[in-house]
Amino acid sequence: MSEISVLDLQNLRHLIGGYDTTHCKMQDYASCATDPEVKKLFQDAADSAMKNKQNLMKFL
Repeated sequence: MSEISVLDLQNLRHLIGGYDTTHCKMQDYASCATDPEVKKLFQDAADSAMKNKQNLMKFL
């Protein structure tokens, strides 16, 4: 695997942090939602954010 630049590492850190924040917020919103469709929407968004975060972590 080739070396990763400092700028790329900073960008990855920023993106991973953003997806982590999104995941936490969507999980919280899902737990507060009473409508099943809205709850599923937020849970799907949380799952997507976690998947994106995990995919980016593979570059580290």
